[in-house]
Amino acid sequence: MKICSIYKSSRKDEMYLYVEKRELLTRVPEALLTMFGTPVHLMDMPVKPGRKLARIDVEKMLAGIVEKGYYLQMPPPKEDYMLDLYPDRPETGVR
Repeated sequence: MKICSIYKSSRKDEMYLYVEKRELLTRVPEALLTMFGTPVHLMDMPVKPGRKLARIDVEKMLAGIVEKGYYLQMPPPKEDYMLDLYPDRPETGVR
């Protein structure tokens, strides 16, 4: 079992960084932290294989922490139907 610290990105909604609590952000590459923005600590939680989490595979998350020192949870893809709410939006707008 590991105790993981979870951080959310200050730049991108629904992007999270999972790290081992005792190592904090020491093994996260500087380039990733620059892209991620200022990490905002959400919580610490014990995690072991077999535990269910909403949007991530716990085994992949634990493997990422062991191998790289972190696991990056990307935001879910935007649904196309949500983009059709404003069909007359300019092409240069957010997609």
